[in-house]
Order: sequence, then C-alpha cells, then structure tokens
Amino acid sequence: MQTLTQQTDAKDDKVSKIIERVLTQIFGKEATHLIYKHLERRYSVRRNEVSEKLELFAEGLEDFLKSGAYVIERKILEDVWSTYGLVQKSHLEKHGKGACFVSEMKQLLKEA
Repeated sequence: MQTLTQQTDAKDDKVSKIIERVLTQIFGKEATHLIYKHLERRYSVRRNEVSEKLELFAEGLEDFLKSGAYVIERKILEDVWSTYGLVQKSHLEKHGKGACFVSEMKQLLKEA
C-alpha cells in the first residue's frame, strides 16, 4: 500500500510528464528544451518541479510565450482531465489569466 507521500509524488511525476508531452507535441524537443531552460534560469523551476511550482511555471510560460501560453495551459488541462478520466469542468476563458490555470490544476490534482 502506497503512503500519501508516494501517491503525491506519483501524481506530481505524472503531471510533469503530461506537461512535457504537451510542450513537446506542440513545440518539438528543441523548443521545449529552451522553454525549460528559461523556466530554470529566470524562475528557478526545474523540469521535475513543474507540478510543485505551478504558479511559477505558469508565470514563466506566460513570460516566454506571452498570450500563446493560454492555449498551452488549456491543452495541459485537457490532457490532465483525459489522463485522470475526469469530466471537464473548465471555467478557463479563452484569454483567461494564469491564476485560473493554476487554480484549476490544483483542483484537478485534488480530485485525481
């Protein structure tokens, strides 16, 4: 039987992999690598810390991609819903704020 810490770590790892998969699908490996370098250099968010530092991840992604970040955040949310078999409950608007992404991710992780 897994402990709560192990379950949280497994969930964080799964979310980090979803995020990396989405970024790679959209941008390719090289551009995804540049995004992670930007996040690490400017926001101190390493690849394996993304799910733990969602606020900084969203802020860094928005800094790097500007308004294009919202489309990526939406795709990440959709993939998390799909992976966990959850019903989409998004209130994230087309041009919403990163805080919406962060709060929805946190809510999804609680439900998963």
